[in-house]
Amino acid sequence: MRKRLFYVLSGVGAVALLAGAFYGGFWLGGNGGTIAESAEGEVPAEIGSQIPLDADVSLLWDTIGFIKNRYFKPEDVDDRKLLYGAISGAVDSLNDPYSQFFPPDDAEKFEEDLSGNFYGIGAEIGIRDGQLVIVSPLEGNPADKAGIRAGDRILKVDDTLTADLSLNEAVKLIRGELGTDVILLIDRDGWEEPRRITVTRAEITIPTIDWEMKEDDVAYIHLYNFNANAPQAFYKASFDLLMQGSRGLVLDLRGNSGGYLEVANNIAGWFLKRGSLIVTERFPNGEDRRFHANGGGAWGRTPVVLLVDGSSASASEIVAGALRDQLGVTIVGEKTFGKGTVQEMETLSDGSKVKISVAEWVTPEGYTINESGIEPDVKVPVTAEDIEAGNDPQLEKAVEILKEQAKDVEVIQTIVL
Repeated sequence: MRKRLFYVLSGVGAVALLAGAFYGGFWLGGNGGTIAESAEGEVPAEIGSQIPLDADVSLLWDTIGFIKNRYFKPEDVDDRKLLYGAISGAVDSLNDPYSQFFPPDDAEKFEEDLSGNFYGIGAEIGIRDGQLVIVSPLEGNPADKAGIRAGDRILKVDDTLTADLSLNEAVKLIRGELGTDVILLIDRDGWEEPRRITVTRAEITIPTIDWEMKEDDVAYIHLYNFNANAPQAFYKASFDLLMQGSRGLVLDLRGNSGGYLEVANNIAGWFLKRGSLIVTERFPNGEDRRFHANGGGAWGRTPVVLLVDGSSASASEIVAGALRDQLGVTIVGEKTFGKGTVQEMETLSDGSKVKISVAEWVTPEGYTINESGIEPDVKVPVTAEDIEAGNDPQLEKAVEILKEQAKDVEVIQTIVL
C-alpha cells in the first residue's frame, strides 16, 4: 500500500522525537477561511513491479553468495538482514535525507510515532551539510528546557558519534523510555568548544497557537505547527483578533517545522483570494499539481508581516512563499530551513516501508524551496545575549514595520463566517 506524505520533516527526524509527523490526504471543509485542495494535472502513474536496471544485477547476487559461502562466522549471516541491507543501500544511494527504508520493527515504531504513542525530548532533527542538527526544539518540552536551540549541531548521542549516522539511526538513539536521560554533545556557533547537555525524556506536549492584541491595534499570531488542530485554532484566534479590531497582523512562523499540506492551504486561504495559486507540486517528468485558495481571505484586507527563522520549514515555507509572491508580504527574521519535497511511502509485503522523495514544492512565482529556503526581506539575527535578556529583536522589527505599513489603515472589525 502506498501513501503520499505531505509533512515537512518526514526525514528530519520529527517522527521519533516528537508526536508531530503528519500524513496528508484528508479533506477539510467548513467556513471561516477553510480552504480545500484543488489540483491541475495528475499524479504520475504507479511504478510497475518490474523495472529494468541499467546495471549488472548479478553483482549483487555474487556478493551475497560470496558472503554466505566464505564469511568466517556463518552463524552470524542472516538472510533477512542481507536483504534489508541491500534495500537500505539502494535507498541511501539517493543521498537524500528524506528518503529512508524502515525494516518491520522500525516501520512499526514509525506508525507509533505518527499516533504519538511514545516519549522523547521534544525536538526535531535534520541533516544539513552532512551534520546532524536541531531543526526546532518545541517550547516548554525537555530539549527546550535543557537549553537546546535551533541550529545546534549534535556531535554525539551518549557515546555514539553522529557523523556516519542516518536520521533513522539517530532517532532510535535519542528516543527512549519515559524519565530516562540522553546525553547530547552539542556544538553551537559562538561556543569555543562543544558542551554535553543532558535531556530527560518525557511525554511531549505540542503547542499549536498563541495570539494577542499588541499596542496600536497590532494583532499577533504565533502558529507553532500545521497539525490537525491548527485550522480551528487559527479560526478562533482570527475571530477574536478581528472582533477586537486590528490595523494589521504579525504572523509568526518561527519554529514551525510544518505539518499537513491541507492545513497549510487552509491557513493560506485566510490571506489569499479564492482561486489564488498557493503552491505547485512539481514531478520529475514535468507534470505539475497546483493547489489553489478556497478561503475567505479575511486577513488579506490588512497589512501583514511574516516572521520566520531557520526552524521554519516545508508547510511554513509554502505559506511564506505564497504570501510574499501573491501579496508582497514582508518577511522578517532569518533564512528558512529549505525543506521543499514531498515523500511517498510504500509498504512492502513483509511490513517494511520505503519512503522516497517524489516531487518538490515551487512557489507561485516559480521559486524552488528545497535546500535554498526562503530569504527574509529584512534579516534580523537573534544573539545569545538577546535570548538571555529575554529580548526579541525579530518581533520588535516586525511590529515596527507593520505599524509603518498600517499607520493610515482604519481599524478593521469583522465577523468571520
